[in-house]
Amino acid sequence: MTRLAATPPMGWNSWDVFGTSVTEAETRANAEFIAEHMADHGWEYVVVDIQWYEPNTRAGGYNSGARLCLDEYGVPQPAANRFPSAANGAGFKPLADYVHSLGLKFGVHILRGVPRQAVAADTPIKGTEYSASQIPDRERVSSWIDDNWGIDHSHPGGQAYYDSLVRQFADWGVDFIKADDMIAPYYEDEVAAFWNAVQKAGRDIVLSLSPGMNLSVAHADHLKAHSHLWRISADLWDRWRDVDTQFDLLRDWAPHSGPGHWPDADMLPLGRMGIRAEVGGPRESLLTPDEQRTMLTLWCVARSPLMVGADLPNSSAETIALLTNEEVLAAQRSEVASKEVWREGKNVAWASADGSHVAVFNRGGETAEFGLTWGDLGVARPKTLRDCWSRTDVEVGPELRAKLPAHGSALYRLT
Repeated sequence: MTRLAATPPMGWNSWDVFGTSVTEAETRANAEFIAEHMADHGWEYVVVDIQWYEPNTRAGGYNSGARLCLDEYGVPQPAANRFPSAANGAGFKPLADYVHSLGLKFGVHILRGVPRQAVAADTPIKGTEYSASQIPDRERVSSWIDDNWGIDHSHPGGQAYYDSLVRQFADWGVDFIKADDMIAPYYEDEVAAFWNAVQKAGRDIVLSLSPGMNLSVAHADHLKAHSHLWRISADLWDRWRDVDTQFDLLRDWAPHSGPGHWPDADMLPLGRMGIRAEVGGPRESLLTPDEQRTMLTLWCVARSPLMVGADLPNSSAETIALLTNEEVLAAQRSEVASKEVWREGKNVAWASADGSHVAVFNRGGETAEFGLTWGDLGVARPKTLRDCWSRTDVEVGPELRAKLPAHGSALYRLT
């Protein structure tokens, strides 16, 4: 039996490019692009992010007190003006079926808690004697959106509501759930209840938890037992400072990665993005080409999930080539863990436990030259050395030598 998330998931998420207002047509277009150009390289998930149940979303933020699309049991339903195939109670099943027909997997975002609208209407919780007005926790609410109340899990209706929600997702054919507002602050009972619902849903579903601001490694064991991946930072955008922050976070979280449980450094803000996003306007990624390679090198050697946030059909050929370099992606899909093995000022090196991959990074603003012995890297001197980005062989000497531009990196395969 194949373990869920045996390797770090790879896919597309609508947030960086379409914000709260992604449409079915945009989702289908990106799914089609992945199927044609990226699926052979391991990209497989297509994830619709936040507020797919809000008919009147806008770029750059959220509508306070929004009127949501809910069924008679208080469970969110896709807004049919944005997702036409969801009309007449079909939900996301037609869209999920289409994504599956392309050989891909379908995912959705959901907020922690129960919709305030359902609580006000006192909707019944499907299959139970409970109702929505019995389960809200009005103290534990999101600091950035007012769609939901938290859930009081001392009442059995709380677990029952999550069970009904995830069962609906399973019936639609959802393969991946991004459950948001779960771990910053860390709501241990909410995490456990949602995980329990996923386990009872009757379908293999990968569970991702967000966001990750100030997330303590002290929660690692609970996260590994109650999710498949979890964010380790705040939202990451196409700014070097955001990428640079991940070096320390991934160093600290790397020991907790492995089959079925992956620390997540957040989405890849690459390609055409910001069309209706929360941050910035329509643009190509503001990261330089060197910064983009460094981001992908770090995410791959640290075995972070890869979720690209671009409008892929309108992204450059260079971006797609970056995302489909098999020699680089091989490090992300390795069965062997890697860790930071050397640091001096703004210069960093990572190596895999079996010595198969080494990555070197220049986090500084000026060109840097490296001369590291194999002992510095904790690996045996290889017979061959392969530069994964240039796909060329490099002469093997007593040291690994590299000259890296500002914010640059190199990834090597050793044999």
